[in-house]
Amino acid sequence: MNINMIPVVTFIFGVCIGSFLNVCIYRLPNSTSIIFPPSSCPACRQPIRFYDNIPVISYLILKGKCRSCGTPISIRYPLVELISGLLAVSTYFKFGATLDALIIYCFLAALIVVIYIDIDHWIIPNSITLPGIAIGFAASFFSNRIDALQSALGILAGGGTLWLVALAYRLLMKKEGMGGGDIKLLAMIGALLGWKGVLLTIFLSSILGTLANIPGMLMSGKFFNYKLPFGPFIAIAAIADVFFEAEIISFYVHTFLL
Repeated sequence: MNINMIPVVTFIFGVCIGSFLNVCIYRLPNSTSIIFPPSSCPACRQPIRFYDNIPVISYLILKGKCRSCGTPISIRYPLVELISGLLAVSTYFKFGATLDALIIYCFLAALIVVIYIDIDHWIIPNSITLPGIAIGFAASFFSNRIDALQSALGILAGGGTLWLVALAYRLLMKKEGMGGGDIKLLAMIGALLGWKGVLLTIFLSSILGTLANIPGMLMSGKFFNYKLPFGPFIAIAAIADVFFEAEIISFYVHTFLL
């Protein structure tokens, strides 16, 4: 294959995976199969024809509407496909055509699903995080990026840190503050990124979560009871860590420590 075509093929592969991620986002919270039955319109229940299921392109051709009933289709579907494609290309440029790149991309794809499910349902499915922890640790034995010890420490640091935070919040506030899904998500992130990645993810997600909460708290007047799902911030911070860990650490050191 012409090397100049690899990014194009990678992007196409990514948007196709994104189409599957949309299925996961829609079906996993309902505990339904992500394979059967084939995709259908949520409004009229008509099966989606194969030529209407081409990532991004079909959405544009149909002008964002179901061919059968004309019901508008959420812009989220092509957006997830585009994000998945862009992350696939970014992973290729960052890690090359390597096993590590494939492992990282699978990890990023899982984070996309986590973000949207947590936004919609305030849950992070165990069917993503628990296998992710096991697969991440197993992958460390074949990785040139992280070894098994770093992965194990990442799992302990991720799950243990948030568990202690959640325990402290419950003892101080007499109510639940952080769900178990967030704890398992950070353990999965630790399995892939190691303990350093966990610490940076916690740091970044705390900043992102705080900044995102401020407008809502000001508009609602609920300065202590206003809540947003924290999983998306953890996932976005982990994605940033994958691509910009060295740059973020360098910026922090030179800005605040030197």
